[in-house]
Amino acid sequence: MTTATDSPVIPDDRTDWKNTILAGLANYIDAGSIVAGSAALALWVETYKLSNNLVGMIGAFGPNAISAGIGALIGGRLCDLFGRKKIYQYDMLFYAFGMLWLVFAMNAWMIVLGFFLVGLAVGADIPASWSLIAEMAPKGARGKHSGVAQVLWYMGPVVVLLMFLVLTPLGLLGARIVFAHLAILALALTFLRSKMQESPRWLEAQAKDAASTAPRARMRDLFTRQHLASMAFLAGMYVFWNLWAGTNGFFFPYILRTVGDQSQAMAVALQAGSFFIGMLSIALIFMRYADRVNQRTLFFWSAVIQVIGMALLALFPLTLPMAILHIFLMAVGQGFGAQSFFQLWSSEMFPTMLRSTAQGIMFAVVRIVLGFWSFFVPFLTSTAGFHTLAWILTGFLMISGIIGMIGAPRNEGKSLEELEAARQAA
Repeated sequence: MTTATDSPVIPDDRTDWKNTILAGLANYIDAGSIVAGSAALALWVETYKLSNNLVGMIGAFGPNAISAGIGALIGGRLCDLFGRKKIYQYDMLFYAFGMLWLVFAMNAWMIVLGFFLVGLAVGADIPASWSLIAEMAPKGARGKHSGVAQVLWYMGPVVVLLMFLVLTPLGLLGARIVFAHLAILALALTFLRSKMQESPRWLEAQAKDAASTAPRARMRDLFTRQHLASMAFLAGMYVFWNLWAGTNGFFFPYILRTVGDQSQAMAVALQAGSFFIGMLSIALIFMRYADRVNQRTLFFWSAVIQVIGMALLALFPLTLPMAILHIFLMAVGQGFGAQSFFQLWSSEMFPTMLRSTAQGIMFAVVRIVLGFWSFFVPFLTSTAGFHTLAWILTGFLMISGIIGMIGAPRNEGKSLEELEAARQAA
């Protein structure tokens, strides 16, 4: 374990940012996969006559949900045992293999299988990349570096949706082209990441573990009162936010077409605009202030804005002006909200040799819960009605906000070594 006086040698600033971008591209691929699937969903329904149950299954077992959770659970533990580099370098090959099933999908089972394989790879990559970003970032800039990864998370959907917008006349062929671009990027990332170094903080922590007479850090070491409280807080805050975000990210274009009577092009354009506004929110608010101001205050305002934005759809018809106002408020609020803080706090609240393991466990819980929820979303929308669904999602955001406000730490400006020293003292 590192202490406050043991400051590992970390790369120079230019290398820090390069590593952050290469690691953060996991977010681009994760969100790009989810949104590419959401944009293609209506096309698949029309082409292959998919039932509501099958639509729910695609959402439940894809990179948005259960398969990503399984991948994070396995990949997170392997990251702590064998290092971040071994995981994030090679899982992109597996991702490309899964994506090729979607490129050449000719029926429903190929779509389900492709999404499941893609989700496993995405899930394994997330704890590796998030841990690396936090461990490479200099003191006082961890929020800024984490924000870059979140910008890339939003950039993936923007690029994917703009491609869908341009390729709309090609129908299903356009979707295949979008999936192919993600597969090619994964192959390129495999090459680029091969030149990255292992996390210096992980190497130092591993050396100390090896030299110590005490047993190595084990998964069961997370099941202490301190770590369980941290995981319960983070998973609780993030799972309820993700129930909204996962529904919105995967099903919103589908809902716009089926409930809002918008064209495929308009549905895609609206969602692209949402992610673009979110990128601005991250860059102008989260990256600028997360390392400097009260993080609890930032989180509070993000939660309030999102609850108001979601309540609009529960109260009013899904017209185009209402959809635009809803998208603007949600995008601004989520940019500096739960997703950004979950990445940051989950990297700060656990020791180095258990960091990825804890992230993998929490990410698995969140995505698997979302998977079961996603299975029922199409059925709920068609039977109970869209406004009922909107009220439920508003409730989820309120619960997330309350949990976040109760448990939000004050870690701004502190190094990982200072936070570790405080944990040991506690």
